[in-house]
Amino acid sequence: MEKSEIIKQAKAKAESWLSDAYDAQTRDAVNRMLSSSDPTELIDSFYNDLEFGTGGLRGIMGAGTNRMNIYTVGAATQGFANYINKMFPDGKKSVCIGHDCRHNSRYFAETTAAIFSANGITAYLFEDLRPTPEMSFAIRELGCNGGVIITASHNPKEYNGYKAYWNDGSQLVPPHDKNVIAEVKRVKAEDIKFTKVPERIITLGKDFDQKFLDKIKTLSLSPEAIRRQHDLKIVFTPLHGTTYELVPASLRNWGFTNITTIPEQMVTDGDFPTVASANPEEPAAFKMALDKARSIDADLAMACDPDGDRIGIAVKDDKGEWILLNGNQTNIIFTYYIILRRKELGLIRGNEYTIKTIVTSELLKEIAEKNGVPCYDVYTGFKWIADMIRKKGAEGYIGAGEESFGFMPGSFTRDKDAVSATSLMAEIAAWAKDNGKTLFTILKEIYAQYGFSQEKMIYIVRKGLSGAQEIKEMMEELRHHTPKTINGSPVVVKKDYADLKAMNLKTGDISTMDFPTTSDVLQFFLEDGCKISVRPSGTEPKIKFYFEARGSMSSPADFGKAQEEANRKIAGMVKDLKIEN
Repeated sequence: MEKSEIIKQAKAKAESWLSDAYDAQTRDAVNRMLSSSDPTELIDSFYNDLEFGTGGLRGIMGAGTNRMNIYTVGAATQGFANYINKMFPDGKKSVCIGHDCRHNSRYFAETTAAIFSANGITAYLFEDLRPTPEMSFAIRELGCNGGVIITASHNPKEYNGYKAYWNDGSQLVPPHDKNVIAEVKRVKAEDIKFTKVPERIITLGKDFDQKFLDKIKTLSLSPEAIRRQHDLKIVFTPLHGTTYELVPASLRNWGFTNITTIPEQMVTDGDFPTVASANPEEPAAFKMALDKARSIDADLAMACDPDGDRIGIAVKDDKGEWILLNGNQTNIIFTYYIILRRKELGLIRGNEYTIKTIVTSELLKEIAEKNGVPCYDVYTGFKWIADMIRKKGAEGYIGAGEESFGFMPGSFTRDKDAVSATSLMAEIAAWAKDNGKTLFTILKEIYAQYGFSQEKMIYIVRKGLSGAQEIKEMMEELRHHTPKTINGSPVVVKKDYADLKAMNLKTGDISTMDFPTTSDVLQFFLEDGCKISVRPSGTEPKIKFYFEARGSMSSPADFGKAQEEANRKIAGMVKDLKIEN
């Protein structure tokens, strides 16, 4: 399409925002864009619409159809409210609403509460910012029909987001996700009921926090180790986000007495002034915490992302140097510890199971299944973990994780839960120390017992329409021209989640995989135990390659050698697939 036509369409949509359905501040912003000699902001703000997708909304804040503002948030809420009223026509209806530290988050949360109240739905609104897992817990605890969290997780400060949840505390899955999307698309600006009904808005405060903290404490498996090691030196940072109060409070509730926080990062601030990226996956986000850990000779350092669902862990290696664990390693430690301690305490009933996402390390499955505990694979995203719990029942659930730094140790939430995970990881560190070990020692022992695994994720960015086409062509090339060997090892199994077919390339046998829907994901399993997963990102112009390589490790002393072997395999796989960013 010609640029002049794009400008014309953007201008027409912008002019429709000059009506009395929009407030004066919004109209002023739109007039400024329309009068500017540079049409870039106008196009960016109005040419596209910010889509309410299966995960809700996420985008840059500002005026326009392609921006996060009270009108895009309002349309999402009105559509969600319409769907809740359709699905629950009888009796009282309620939702829970939370928000993070970002600019406008409180404003968007209050707007969301007002719209629900105007639609006859009681809104439980937290008095201030709270972590995502507490909102998920509140939906279940209060018997709500749904919920909303206003957050853009670890995205840059210019962004905000809106995530919708169903009555079991999980993000929307089929059919509700598509049905809510359809309702949202039908909403016009004049349909949005902004006038709040105060008596239908109920504030949740500190008393509710204590219910959450007490539930988290029920996950403890080694309270006696904490009693002996209560002065374990723990460094924690919330990276300016929602866990600044609840994580230290939970650690104290479990019995830990020596908690050091980073004062500059305990300040809730949507500008995230001390970090380039408020993401515990990024080593730079850990700098201040690790500087403090070194200065006090700490035992453990932990960080959470701004909305409190992701957990980052740093430990000392054998040389006393601080290293960051990746998400797979964190999940491996959690899975090993929970099964081991439950066995030792006689808590295994025979109905236990764990869950992991398909791109997460296969080692989690091996640890679980070698201990007689089934491990189920689901798609990326904790809504699919929650969906599996819905199918299998919560009684036997003992933990689930994904490689992107998420773990959920209890079924009382239905989203990844860094508040619970930090307390449990601190307990594991105390238990290890009580046994004369460190977390790094425990990790090496797990590898020696169950096999070594090294993982790496590489992504390729391709922007715009041409980039989207290029990503599609990459997927189709791998799908229809699968290499016979990668890094010298035969490809023995190909799984294509677009048609849910798994093919044994040696025998030609094809089986159908049991997943609730299709997805544009490919996986290749090699004869030498390596795994490659490929998928386009659902939220960014990227295609992601997840590599998992195995190394030979019969004792903890083989760790370095196994790591080198696995890294060589990953380098070989990357070279063979000609991956260049």
